[in-house]
Amino acid sequence: MIKSKLKTIIDQRKISIRKLSRDIDHEYPTVRKLYNDEMERYPRELFDKVWPYQNIELHEKDHIPKVRMSK
Repeated sequence: MIKSKLKTIIDQRKISIRKLSRDIDHEYPTVRKLYNDEMERYPRELFDKVWPYQNIELHEKDHIPKVRMSK
């Protein structure tokens, strides 16, 4: 599972979602979904734009083990 840390990062830097969206030239709704950690699929081109933006590291990978359900 991938969790977005974008909210924490841009809040600390006092950057709005709208400003980030304009600065990286990407659609606001997609950036907002990433900010709110609501994305199911992560567009590669969004990563290519956001990662270099002020040296942002977007994601930490958290492994969530699968749990077997007993029958």
